[in-house]
Amino acid sequence: MSLTPRDLGMAVPISRRDLFDGIAVGCVAAAPARAAQGTPEPSGHFSVRGDTSEALSVPHALRDGRFWEHAGPAVPTGETYGLVVVGGGRGGLDAAAGWLERHPRERVLVLDNHDVLDDDLHGRHAEFDAVMCDEESFGTDGLVRLSTPGWVDRLPIDGRARRDLRALYDDPPDWFPGLTAEGKQERLAGLTYAQFLREVCGVHPDAERFCRTMSCAEWGYDTRAFGAIDAWGTGYPGFGGLGLGREKPSRYNSPTVRRRWHGPAPMTATPTPDERVLVRPSSPVVSVRDGASSATVGYFDGHRVLTVEAGAVILACWSAVVPYLVPELPPERRQALRGAVRVPLLRASVRLRDADAWRRLGVRRVRWTGAYWSACEFTPPDTVRLLATPCRSELGPQAGSVAGRRELFRTPYGVLEHTVRNQLARLLGPVGFDPGGGIEAITVHRRGHALAPEYCRPWHAFYPDGPFPADAARGRFGRIAIAGSDTEPCARDEAAVTAARRAVEELS
Repeated sequence: MSLTPRDLGMAVPISRRDLFDGIAVGCVAAAPARAAQGTPEPSGHFSVRGDTSEALSVPHALRDGRFWEHAGPAVPTGETYGLVVVGGGRGGLDAAAGWLERHPRERVLVLDNHDVLDDDLHGRHAEFDAVMCDEESFGTDGLVRLSTPGWVDRLPIDGRARRDLRALYDDPPDWFPGLTAEGKQERLAGLTYAQFLREVCGVHPDAERFCRTMSCAEWGYDTRAFGAIDAWGTGYPGFGGLGLGREKPSRYNSPTVRRRWHGPAPMTATPTPDERVLVRPSSPVVSVRDGASSATVGYFDGHRVLTVEAGAVILACWSAVVPYLVPELPPERRQALRGAVRVPLLRASVRLRDADAWRRLGVRRVRWTGAYWSACEFTPPDTVRLLATPCRSELGPQAGSVAGRRELFRTPYGVLEHTVRNQLARLLGPVGFDPGGGIEAITVHRRGHALAPEYCRPWHAFYPDGPFPADAARGRFGRIAIAGSDTEPCARDEAAVTAARRAVEELS
C-alpha cells in the first residue's frame, strides 16, 4: 500500500527541522538516511513523552562533561528532607512510601528529569491472536489469524518455509540424540533462538524470519538476541522432540522465565504520594554528595542548579547515570554500574475516531514480522497501543541497545508518526479505515533506557552461578543507597520494588 503523507493525515514534507537532544538533524553528521530531505512534519495531533530532547539534554551534557562548564554555581534552597529520591518511576515512589512507613513524620522529595512520570514501560508476556507477515519481511502484507485451522498454509512465505514451520509446531525431532537432558540444556544455553532455528533445525530463512519478533514484546529485542534456552522455557516451537520435561525449569533459564513455572508474580500497585511527598518533575539531578551531617542533592530547574539537604538519598534511577552523580564511588562500583545497559523501547497510544474498523478486523493483538512497530493491540473503547523495539538485536542485547538507542534519538518525530499511520493504514485499510481522518491523536512514549537488563544465556557466561555485576553495583554508600531495577539480577516484574525496599532497609 503506497500512501502519501497527506493521505495519512500528516502535514506536507519539510526539510530537516526535527530536533533531538537540542541538535538540529542537519547538524548531525551521522543522521540516518530516513532523516533526509522530505521527512514528514508531525501533525498537530502528535506528541512525544518520555525521553524528549528537554528530558535528555541535562543528563547527556553531564555525561559528556559539558554541563558544569555552563551551569554556574549551585544555589542552596534551604530545604531539608528526611529522604530525597532520585527517579520518579515505580521504584522511586515505592521507596518514598516505604520510607514513610518507617519515618511517618518526615518529608520526602522525589526528583525526576521527565515532565510526566511514566513507568508503564516494562516488558509484558503477550499472546498474539494474529500475525501480519509484512512487506518489510516478505515483500507483501498478509494478515493471518492464528485461530484459523491450517493457518501456516496461509502465510505468504516460501513453500519449504511453511513445511518447516509445520514441523516445528507439530512434530519436531530430537535435535540432540544421545545427549542427556542436562547436555541438551547446555547446548541450548549456548545459542540464540534464531541460531537454533538456522543452525540446528536448518529451517528455511523465511521460517526463521517469521519467528523473529516473537520475543520483542517482553524482552525489547528479537530472537537474534533471545536465548534458545529461554525460548524453550517460554514454549516457542521446535523443542517438543527433545524430551525435556516441563515439570521444572532449567538452571540456565533467566530469572523471569524460571519464575514463570510458579505462575505470574502479583503486581503491586504504584503508591500514590500523599502530602508528605513532594514530586518535582522536569528536575534532573546533577550531583549527590554525602556530607558530615547530611547529604546534599543538586538538581537543575531549567535555569540554575538548586541544592537541598537530605538525611538520606535513594538513587532509584538508571545505574549507568549514578557514577556521574556520585563520582566519589569506588572504581569497581562505578564500573559495575556503567555496565548495566538498558534496552530502548517505544510505545504509542493512538486514539481512533473510527474504532469500528478494528472491531471489523476481528482480532485484538497483532504481531508484525519486520515493520518498525512490532506489535499492536486494541484497548476498548477506542485506543490502539503499539510497541517498537529499536534494539539492533543482531549485535546482542547490550551492544544492540546502545546502537538502537543512538538511532532512536536521531529519528525525527515525523518519521515516528508516519510509521504509526502507515502501519495502521496497512492493517485496517482493508476493513474500511481512513488513516487521514480516522485518527484523533497519537502519543509516543520514547524511552532510550526503558527495560533493565536481565542476566541470561548465551550472553552472560557467569549466569546462573555468579558473581553478578548487580551485587557489586548496589548497596549503601554513606547516606546514599542505589536502588534502580537494574541493580537486581531479575529485571522484570517486581525488581524495582525489591530494589526500593532493600534501599529503605539499608538506610533505616
